[in-house]
Amino acid sequence: MSRLDPTEVASAVERALAEDYRGRDLTGEAVLTPGQSCRAQVIAREPGVLCGIDLAEAVFHQIDAAVSCRDVLADGSPLTGGTVVMQVAGPAAAVLAGERTALNFLQHLCGIASLTAQYVALASPYGATILDTRKTVPGLRYLEKYAARTGGAHNHRMGLYDAVLIKDNHVDLAGGLKDALEQALSCHPARDVEVEVRSQEELLVALEAGVGRVLLDNFSPVQVADAVRLIQHRAAIEVSGGVSLENLAEYAAAGPDYISVGRLTHSAPALDLALKVRVSA
Repeated sequence: MSRLDPTEVASAVERALAEDYRGRDLTGEAVLTPGQSCRAQVIAREPGVLCGIDLAEAVFHQIDAAVSCRDVLADGSPLTGGTVVMQVAGPAAAVLAGERTALNFLQHLCGIASLTAQYVALASPYGATILDTRKTVPGLRYLEKYAARTGGAHNHRMGLYDAVLIKDNHVDLAGGLKDALEQALSCHPARDVEVEVRSQEELLVALEAGVGRVLLDNFSPVQVADAVRLIQHRAAIEVSGGVSLENLAEYAAAGPDYISVGRLTHSAPALDLALKVRVSA
């Protein structure tokens, strides 16, 4: 699991604080005593996987460099209800101003990492690799795919610019799968080409063209098993569409190499974390 790029962290935090803070907290100005300090703990309220700690720290530091973050757990750490993620201390105005933004990053990314870890745990005994997708919140893909990696998934494509994946709309607009494949292989001879197939007939066309990976879209587990027998290791096999925690083991047992899951990023529930403060002695 690679760490987050500090430049990306700083940029993401800057955008988030521009939404929520803009240098003023009217409530803090009204209620808090000038110069007041506090200590705080960020606490997990349910089990999961930690992700986004660099972002949380950066939130407090961008607001006020005098805020210190100590006893910080690393991303990827397992959480239980009551786990202290980190200790925060410093000017009370800065701690409270950063509370919501820091928690927003943590809750969202921990949610993705935690859900991903559940999928990975179910797929691992069968040798299937869990992949994420491009179904991410605009502007947050880098962070959300990092969270998926933290949970144990592999990143599929960061964007349209780094891989060739022929999908149904490409096929229909190109006049058929054979034509689409010929054009893609001719245009990008040095790149692996993956193609989404919707039927056994399209699968045979893809295999004849010599593609490196086929994506079985919305196949049932039985259909996946049939396709695995037909392919006989001539191409890597990815399954996508309709995969859930409830049926994942059935899909993995059918023998694909990869299982891509959009809900890792587009539907992961936020993990419950909280920040609790007390006045410094």
